Amino acid sequence: MCTATLIPLCPPQQARTPTALALGSFDGLHAGHRRVIEAVVNNAPGVPTVVSFWPHPREVLYGEPRLRLDLPSEKACLLAPLGVEQLVLVPFDRALASLSAETFVKQMLIHTLKAERIAVGANFRFGRNREGDTTTLQQLAAAAGVEVMVLPILEDTEGRMSSSRIRSALSEGDLQAATTLMGRPYRFRGRVVSGRGLGRKLGWPTANLQVDGRKFLPGLGVYAAWASVKDESKPLAAVMNLGPQPTVDPTSPSAVEVHLLDQQMDLEGCEILVEPIQRLRGQQRFANLEELSTQIGRDADLARSKLKAR
Repeated sequence: MCTATLIPLCPPQQARTPTALALGSFDGLHAGHRRVIEAVVNNAPGVPTVVSFWPHPREVLYGEPRLRLDLPSEKACLLAPLGVEQLVLVPFDRALASLSAETFVKQMLIHTLKAERIAVGANFRFGRNREGDTTTLQQLAAAAGVEVMVLPILEDTEGRMSSSRIRSALSEGDLQAATTLMGRPYRFRGRVVSGRGLGRKLGWPTANLQVDGRKFLPGLGVYAAWASVKDESKPLAAVMNLGPQPTVDPTSPSAVEVHLLDQQMDLEGCEILVEPIQRLRGQQRFANLEELSTQIGRDADLARSKLKAR
């Protein structure tokens, strides 16, 4: 539910050129990322452009699943207010991975994207076997008369700003730390699908969300959350369970279930935008369904108090 003007998301061959491009993953879009992007938005020649690889190179090269803090459509929404006019996703495959640093710069950045200015972070690497670094990029671009701006790594009192720190905070259920690092609330969306209907039988009807499998989710547990449904302008108070159902079926896969507090709505097929606010507790197994229902009531009361205080 993007309120900003959605910028185009396109492959390199369909990009508007010439470009002023910020090159990198920019997952989580923290302050360090935004500083790199500002370098191609403020008084830069060419169309302000962010260029990222999809899928993540480590998925292709090593078979490592890399869940994203921001899916491409989410990132396109977040980039628009920063002054970026297009998000270019470079399809990453083994053919691209085999290109030398020189060939990548000449073919992709200079010839296809017609870069007139390039901005990267100080730790940027590229080309076959990651042979290219920022010095390589500056030398290759200079030969084509293209300016390269290398931005230093941004640090705070806890160390360098990084997507890894955001993921670690989310894995620990520390939404406040993740929000501070990103400079914005962490959110995800999902479409309501049919579930077991057990929550309704217990008196706590839940919306079972089907979330994009490439999205990074917080650590397992029960959370106080805001939920935006349909075209509702005001987020609704909710309690969310993220994880399996240890009391009902310990072998069940992890799921996302959202109960809207003090609301009765037909949510089947709706898309819900969820903003977890605070982790209330971890996953627990109860002796019976009555104990589970009682605990859900406690969770709901605690979620109300946490959300009311914000």
